[in-house]
Amino acid sequence: MIPILILSIFSGGFAIFSIVAGSLSGPKRFNRAKLESYECGIEPAPQAFRGHRLPVKYYLTAMLFIVFDIEIVFLYPWAVAFNKLGMFGLVEMILFIATVFVVYAYVWRRGGLEWD
Repeated sequence: MIPILILSIFSGGFAIFSIVAGSLSGPKRFNRAKLESYECGIEPAPQAFRGHRLPVKYYLTAMLFIVFDIEIVFLYPWAVAFNKLGMFGLVEMILFIATVFVVYAYVWRRGGLEWD
C-alpha cells in the first residue's frame, strides 16, 4: 500500500510540476495561427467550432481504437498468467479474440478501415 501511495504522490507531483514549468517557461506570444485547431498540417475544418457536426468517421475511429486497445489491455495480464490459467484461460481467450475478430471483420466489411 505504501509503495502505491508513494508512486501516486510522485506521479501527481510530476504532473503538477510539468504543467507549472510549461506555463512559466513557454512563450506567451499568441497569434491567430496558434489558436487554430491543428489537423495534420492541412487547413482546419471550420465545421467543428461553428455548430456543425463532425463527420461520423471521427467517432468510428475513436470507437475502433477503444475496442482494439481494450483487447490489448486484456491480452497482457493473460499472457503473464498463462501457465496458471490452464485450459480454461486458453478457451476464454480464444472466445474473447474470436469476438474481437468478429468486430474487426464487420468494420472491415463496412469500410471503416478505409482512409479516404
